[in-house]
Amino acid sequence: MVDRVNPLRSQAATAVECAAVRLTALPPAARFSIRAGPVVAVKIGTALGVPLGSIACRASIAGDKAALWLGPDEWLVLAPEDTAVPIAAYAPASIVDVSHRSTAIEIAGPRAAWAINAFCALDLHAGSFPVGMCTRTLFGKAEIVLWRTHADTFHIEAARSYAPYVWACLEEARREFVE
Repeated sequence: MVDRVNPLRSQAATAVECAAVRLTALPPAARFSIRAGPVVAVKIGTALGVPLGSIACRASIAGDKAALWLGPDEWLVLAPEDTAVPIAAYAPASIVDVSHRSTAIEIAGPRAAWAINAFCALDLHAGSFPVGMCTRTLFGKAEIVLWRTHADTFHIEAARSYAPYVWACLEEARREFVE
């Protein structure tokens, strides 16, 4: 049976140890899908405490919050679970709390990019996909948001129903490095 709160709990508990690629099911977070023009985006970013950046496929970070640029007028904001935004105060804009729509996985280690590339065709070389870059892409048959947070660390946002599949694919890819 799938845990409704954390669909990765059972898989995380049975993951094999592997120093080359470490998988971590991240704790719940507040997630906001925001669609807004540039003027309103500045106001929303100020209210949330993280700027909604204007550089393509880049994340803006302020403290414990991040705004991932997914399109010319679209951001995914990740924040602590108790974060709220006065949604009705910003028009014309669309601010939707999607906190329960997806879950997050952290992939870290010297072979993290390799494990992701086993199911994702993006060029994850540091020169092509540097720290701070983010994008919506396909991972196997699942749509994900991929964000490089550090040189050897990635953050994946996956729909809750696809998260066990994404985890299983990563687990399969990293088994090559299990000693």
